[in-house]
Amino acid sequence: MAGRLMQIGEVSERTGLSLRTIRHYEDVGVVAPSERSTGGFRLYTEAEVRRLALARRMRPLGFCLEDVRGLLDILDQLPEGGGGLPETDEEAREELVARLRTYWVEADQRCEDLRRELGRAEEFAGALHGHLARLLDAAAPGPETPR
Repeated sequence: MAGRLMQIGEVSERTGLSLRTIRHYEDVGVVAPSERSTGGFRLYTEAEVRRLALARRMRPLGFCLEDVRGLLDILDQLPEGGGGLPETDEEAREELVARLRTYWVEADQRCEDLRRELGRAEEFAGALHGHLARLLDAAAPGPETPR
């Protein structure tokens, strides 16, 4: 196999995924290691690290594992994704592009939803900050008045 192989610890560091999550992704068929060492250690290629990183980026948007597998399947089949449809199969390519577009639209919508949520969270944090500042100002001793 061409390219450097990485053990699961390095893959974890590079993707931000826990060892447990990487193993789970293997169990559910999202990404499997290319090889195992003679000692039984999982060994991953750069391509598999990219697949895991994609899964990691989909997680905050609330995509489920089925969605991750579906998107990876599309990317594997598109010629630009390194996969396999001959460029002459235009109908199949258009179907894949349409499915990819659906993920793109859904990701954009989920990002917009998260921006709205973040705005509400920042508004709440700002209100708490203002409330605390007023309490601290009220509790602070004022300037002494001359007698």
